[in-house]
Amino acid sequence: MKYLKAFGAFWYDFIVGDDWRIAIGVAVALGVSAGLVHLGVPAWWVVPVATVIILAASLRRATRGV
Repeated sequence: MKYLKAFGAFWYDFIVGDDWRIAIGVAVALGVSAGLVHLGVPAWWVVPVATVIILAASLRRATRGV
Protein backbone atom coordinates (compact mmCIF):
# COMPACT_ATOMS: atom_id res chain seq x y z
CA MET A 1 0.00 0.00 0.00
CA LYS A 2 2.94 2.31 0.65
CA TYR A 3 4.05 1.96 -2.97
CA LEU A 4 0.57 2.74 -4.27
CA LYS A 5 0.39 5.91 -2.17
CA ALA A 6 3.85 6.97 -3.37
CA PHE A 7 2.83 6.30 -6.97
CA GLY A 8 -0.29 8.43 -6.59
CA ALA A 9 1.67 11.21 -4.88
CA PHE A 10 4.20 11.22 -7.71
CA TRP A 11 1.53 11.61 -10.40
CA TYR A 12 -0.32 14.27 -8.45
CA ASP A 13 2.89 16.26 -8.02
CA PHE A 14 3.87 15.68 -11.66
CA ILE A 15 0.53 16.79 -13.11
CA VAL A 16 -0.59 19.45 -10.65
CA GLY A 17 2.83 20.67 -9.54
CA ASP A 18 2.84 24.11 -7.97
CA ASP A 19 -0.37 25.51 -9.44
CA TRP A 20 -3.60 23.54 -9.68
CA ARG A 21 -5.14 26.25 -11.85
CA ILE A 22 -2.80 25.44 -14.72
CA ALA A 23 -3.66 21.73 -14.51
CA ILE A 24 -7.39 22.52 -14.58
CA GLY A 25 -6.94 24.94 -17.48
CA VAL A 26 -5.08 22.38 -19.56
CA ALA A 27 -7.68 19.70 -18.78
CA VAL A 28 -10.49 22.07 -19.79
CA ALA A 29 -8.67 23.05 -23.00
CA LEU A 30 -8.18 19.40 -23.94
CA GLY A 31 -11.83 18.66 -23.15
CA VAL A 32 -13.08 21.57 -25.24
CA SER A 33 -10.81 20.53 -28.08
CA ALA A 34 -12.03 16.93 -27.92
CA GLY A 35 -15.64 18.10 -27.82
CA LEU A 36 -15.21 20.30 -30.87
CA VAL A 37 -13.48 17.52 -32.79
CA HIS A 38 -16.32 15.18 -31.88
CA LEU A 39 -18.75 17.71 -33.38
CA GLY A 40 -16.67 17.86 -36.57
CA VAL A 41 -15.25 21.32 -35.96
CA PRO A 42 -11.52 21.84 -36.61
CA ALA A 43 -10.08 22.43 -33.14
CA TRP A 44 -6.33 22.57 -33.69
CA TRP A 45 -6.28 26.15 -32.41
CA VAL A 46 -7.92 25.58 -29.02
CA VAL A 47 -4.93 24.26 -27.08
CA PRO A 48 -2.41 26.90 -28.32
CA VAL A 49 -4.83 29.74 -27.55
CA ALA A 50 -5.62 28.28 -24.13
CA THR A 51 -1.91 27.88 -23.44
CA VAL A 52 -1.29 31.58 -24.09
CA ILE A 53 -4.24 32.58 -21.90
CA ILE A 54 -3.25 30.23 -19.06
CA LEU A 55 0.37 31.38 -19.19
CA ALA A 56 -0.62 35.06 -19.15
CA ALA A 57 -2.94 34.51 -16.17
CA SER A 58 -0.26 32.57 -14.31
CA LEU A 59 2.37 35.24 -14.93
CA ARG A 60 -0.03 37.97 -13.83
CA ARG A 61 -0.70 36.12 -10.56
CA ALA A 62 3.01 35.49 -10.01
CA THR A 63 4.13 39.07 -10.63
CA ARG A 64 1.29 40.81 -8.84
CA GLY A 65 3.07 40.60 -5.49
CA VAL A 66 6.39 41.87 -6.87
